[in-house]
Amino acid sequence: MTQYSSNNHSMIKSVAWEPEKGAERINDHILMSRGTSNSYLVTTDAGDVVINTGMPYQGKRNRERFEQLLGRPLRVSKMIFTQSHPDHMGGWAAFNDPGVELLAQKNFFNIRSERNLLAPFFAPRGAKILSGLLPNPEHLKAWDNVEEFQTATLFSEHHSFDVGSRQFELFSTPSGETIDSLVVWLPTEKTLFIGNLLGAIYGALPHYYTLRGDRQRSVQQSLRDVQFMIDLKPELLITGHDEPIVGVENITRDLTKLRDAVQYIHDETVKGMAAGTDLFTLMKQIDLPPELTLNPGRGPVAWYVRAVWEEYTGWFRLESTTELYATPHRAIWSELAEMAGGIEALAERAQRHADAGRSLEALHFTDMVVSIDPAHRGARQAELAALEQLHEKSQAKYYDEAGWLESEIKKAKEYLAAD
Repeated sequence: MTQYSSNNHSMIKSVAWEPEKGAERINDHILMSRGTSNSYLVTTDAGDVVINTGMPYQGKRNRERFEQLLGRPLRVSKMIFTQSHPDHMGGWAAFNDPGVELLAQKNFFNIRSERNLLAPFFAPRGAKILSGLLPNPEHLKAWDNVEEFQTATLFSEHHSFDVGSRQFELFSTPSGETIDSLVVWLPTEKTLFIGNLLGAIYGALPHYYTLRGDRQRSVQQSLRDVQFMIDLKPELLITGHDEPIVGVENITRDLTKLRDAVQYIHDETVKGMAAGTDLFTLMKQIDLPPELTLNPGRGPVAWYVRAVWEEYTGWFRLESTTELYATPHRAIWSELAEMAGGIEALAERAQRHADAGRSLEALHFTDMVVSIDPAHRGARQAELAALEQLHEKSQAKYYDEAGWLESEIKKAKEYLAAD
């Protein structure tokens, strides 16, 4: 059995698609094929079970890898999808032999339909956030060009089956990255497949919100799901992107720390809400204590404070009557610019903030200027300086934040180059 450690959790290792490489053995009955999200094969004496299939353009190669490592054709009996994102299910057709049963959580088709319905809205957002991190254009196109199946075995809470002498149990875990998530439990082997339930980066905070946009996930439900996994006492934990984690003590320690960190953010946010503290103050004030600090992930703690707040309250913060109506702040920016002495004065003030390291204050001013004159050189220079300051602070920490900042930096440079 290949020995994997729980100490090597860098930024998603698997997103770099390297088709020339082969599959790997995790142990005598589990194979791993690395991709945008990994595909796994569980062998039995009566057939093979596939858990996730990778992107549409990865499915065929994933199958070839498994067959090359096994030295035989696959005998696919079941295909399980831990969620409906294309990097988990897009390659399904390559494994869809006659008689194969497809299995998913009850929300699978609903979430897939929502993604298709809003594809023109979500696709540009995803491209902006992820293009620098996933430069392969096939990846971004794959979200719009997924061959889809129409029927599958769906379950609400729990579903179990045997293939030969091997037992499989599926449990609904509608939190973390999607609300159609499931985990796969092999009770005899004490092995748990969790996909991206805990996010794309093991040991970081889960994806309660992602900048590309998605259904909001429940923090409370996530706490229940993490506790459920702790109670199973797995000896091998297999994620969507990272290396397998070996050892019940390692896994229990990691999951307990994650649970306690999420609980801390939840409790401190709720405490502040009950005390009447506004959202933005809480976002600035709440941070994890050193003993609960986690691996860098999709965003800073402040985003998770906001996720807790908005899960409980929704979008109205009761701070301004204007929140209730369809006239945004930018509707009066041209008037404010005129009152301030014109956009030149605002651009100069933005540059002063940027020079002093007050990046966000600078961006508030540049937002006003470029809404009136998108090509204003002074504003774009101040904007670029502020964005680069923010990027330096966040680089190698939060990859959604870094992706957004890199896209905005590129846009600012394009305006300046065109001048």
